[in-house]
Amino acid sequence: MEENEKAALIEEARKLFSGPIAFLKSAPTLEFLPDMAVNEVAFAGRSNVGKSSLLNALTNRNGLARTSNTPGRTQELNFFDVGDPLRFRLVDMPGYGYAKAPKDIVRKWKFLVNDYLRGRAALKRALVLIDSRHGIKDVDNDMLDMLDGAAVSYRIVLTKADKIKAAELVAVTQATADAIRKRPAAHPEIIATSAEKGLGVPELRAAVLESVMLG
Repeated sequence: MEENEKAALIEEARKLFSGPIAFLKSAPTLEFLPDMAVNEVAFAGRSNVGKSSLLNALTNRNGLARTSNTPGRTQELNFFDVGDPLRFRLVDMPGYGYAKAPKDIVRKWKFLVNDYLRGRAALKRALVLIDSRHGIKDVDNDMLDMLDGAAVSYRIVLTKADKIKAAELVAVTQATADAIRKRPAAHPEIIATSAEKGLGVPELRAAVLESVMLG
């Protein structure tokens, strides 16, 4: 994409995310999924990766997604309508990899997420959040395997980039790019973000908009 096209997309995304955004519903099971009226972009990430904070920064709202110190709390798919008239939906997927989660909760999560990923024609891309201080962990690889298996296009978003030095961020970005290079459904470009400082947030908004324009 040319620089002027990128700038135009960032500006369009900024305007869109400054407009109406509303919580639609939570879906604890597939029967509760909303109709597929518009395209969807899903956010996935390990517990405590900073997903709620980033969603709030993305949408310029403090309380859109609940931030919690209790990892593994959200066990539902949460849907948010963007735009009026409705343009697309954001989907906040339940956090994964919480060590103390009971086995039945983990099993329920796997069924819900896997079934959603495999059967949702409206889902255009998943954004997988990785803590820049830790890089890709085994539980993240499990999620990437699930996305590859479901043939859902995904893009890696590094969170908490302000918590490490610039040289470390360059290194973890390169290591992450190397790790996903052979994965069939992975987008090659990685976005580094900080919900606290606003780093990468305009680019992330543009990436969401670009994703829903795929079809």
